[in-house]
Amino acid sequence: MSTGAIGYAPGHTLPLRVEIIRQFKRRRTLIMFGLLMALPWILVIAFQFGPGNNNNQNSLRLSDLATAGGLNFAAFALSVSASFLLVVAVALFCGDTVASEANWSSLRYLLAAPIPRDRLLRQKLIVALGYSAAAVTVVPLMALLAGTIVFGWNDITVPGTGEIIPAGDVLPKFAIVIGYAMVSNLVVAAVAFLLSVSTDSPLGAVGGAVGLVIVSSILQAVEALGGLREFLPTFWNTAWLDALAPVPDYSGMIKGVAVALTYAAILIAFAFRRFRRKDVVS
Repeated sequence: MSTGAIGYAPGHTLPLRVEIIRQFKRRRTLIMFGLLMALPWILVIAFQFGPGNNNNQNSLRLSDLATAGGLNFAAFALSVSASFLLVVAVALFCGDTVASEANWSSLRYLLAAPIPRDRLLRQKLIVALGYSAAAVTVVPLMALLAGTIVFGWNDITVPGTGEIIPAGDVLPKFAIVIGYAMVSNLVVAAVAFLLSVSTDSPLGAVGGAVGLVIVSSILQAVEALGGLREFLPTFWNTAWLDALAPVPDYSGMIKGVAVALTYAAILIAFAFRRFRRKDVVS
């Protein structure tokens, strides 16, 4: 004989659309996406009106080739934002999702609804990862739009070699680059999510994930670590630059995907295990 309440279906609790709308209406979501969408235009203004706007077009640095066309500008915008701003965005969406509920003392009421713990965590993780993916995508796409409007739609000039690749050939590679940027940030997302279920301080969860990236970046510069650096979560973050070469090399990206997926799977599994056993009092 079933002991469940009449009409209660655990699989229908906390629908994704409800969580998506709840998170979208939050001020931090609107502010973060506003900042991400504004960044490319701020960079355009910096290039156009900065005192050093007459860049040496013979230079092969990515920053000096940024004004060569929309694709070059998009690659530059992704490069400068991936190391910190996108990390903060991903950490914010994944680190704030559960910890904020605990901070507001609403987590226990969600579980008392009742929403099964695994389902609550799964729905929140899916939405957080969705917003994280959108954050990673919006910067290069907005930069591509802004760069094309201001600098034109030109073939891409490869940093380091100066070779020219037709724009039509680069677009599929650019889609791969954006996908790789999403995957490489999974470690940040997983750490932030694990901390989010372990604390009722959203700032602590977000800061902990960002701190991990900072520490990893510092260790990455220690050459004495040798091959061990390849297992650092940030070591392969710039491997996507090899995909834009005339003869693309995806070996670094493949290794980066393997490292990111491994760390993410382990950390997310720990997050679910931790939350199942957690005594929720807030």
